[in-house]
Amino acid sequence: MLLFRMLLPPPVIIRSEFIFDVLPTRACHAATISETKSGALVAAWFGGTAESKPDVGIWFSRLEGGQWRKPREVANGNPDGVKRFACYNPVLFQPKKGPLMLFYKVGTGPQTWWGMMKTSVDDGDHWSNPTRLPSGYFGPIKNHPLELPGGQILCPSSSEDHGWRVHFESTTDLGNTWTTSGTLNDPMKIGAIQPSILRIGAFGLRAIGRTQQGAIFAIDSKDLGDTWGAMRLLDLPNPNAGTDAIGLKDGRYLLVFNDSTTHRTPLAVAISADGEHWDRQLTLENAKGEFSYPTVIQTADGLVHVVYTWQRTHIRHVVLDVHQSQSVN
Repeated sequence: MLLFRMLLPPPVIIRSEFIFDVLPTRACHAATISETKSGALVAAWFGGTAESKPDVGIWFSRLEGGQWRKPREVANGNPDGVKRFACYNPVLFQPKKGPLMLFYKVGTGPQTWWGMMKTSVDDGDHWSNPTRLPSGYFGPIKNHPLELPGGQILCPSSSEDHGWRVHFESTTDLGNTWTTSGTLNDPMKIGAIQPSILRIGAFGLRAIGRTQQGAIFAIDSKDLGDTWGAMRLLDLPNPNAGTDAIGLKDGRYLLVFNDSTTHRTPLAVAISADGEHWDRQLTLENAKGEFSYPTVIQTADGLVHVVYTWQRTHIRHVVLDVHQSQSVN
């Protein structure tokens, strides 16, 4: 089966589009995408005058009839109705049971921000009032949580106030109460943030993500995140930019990353059979400029959807056919 998977042809782009043509804000960044329980595709990002400006809010759109709806702002950083702060890094997540969840950060920057959450029971038409997460909790910092057997939602998170540090946050009751793993890396050795979580076998997890060391990090757990090993660097470049990775339905893994140590271009897709060794197979963008912060999902129909920042002015949505393997005797 391993050989069969590796002989599959590379992913193919079957759709590529901007989520919006008329800009609702001057700048945008950090898109997220999710498939709801009804099968709808929904996306969000932060947008405003420029990153960290007080007018930056969370914008949202839904794919309907093959077209993305006109974006609208669904959250802002005005918690007390007096002073407005910038919003950052939304993460949409649909648990198996419960409403669609929207996590985001509010503050003056990564050193001071705090975690916020909203929910929707109608695919984003209406949203609950915002809830502030407990002090020191941020929810998923950029990439999707992983729902474990039993309903525990494991959120890949990180902080930047005392060096770049990775940790994981868990909730068993849809965000009402939280626990944390605590810091898992020494930022003086590897400064790391923004993990993605991969399932490796029955009980294994591997988190990979962004560093300040010019390469993508990896850290493993053998007990579904109860404990974690030492952080290490993979043989994959990273220009201090966000990445995302998922496990595919056929058992392989897919990564979207900037294949450079210095620039947020090109933006590429790599495939792995084991989540450790990666083969670059497709280029999404290779022009000058910034193509960054990808988020990836595989929907129920087997297609892979990628959203990412396009030059800080648009959000690009790309659909990939990853040629899922079929069972063989």
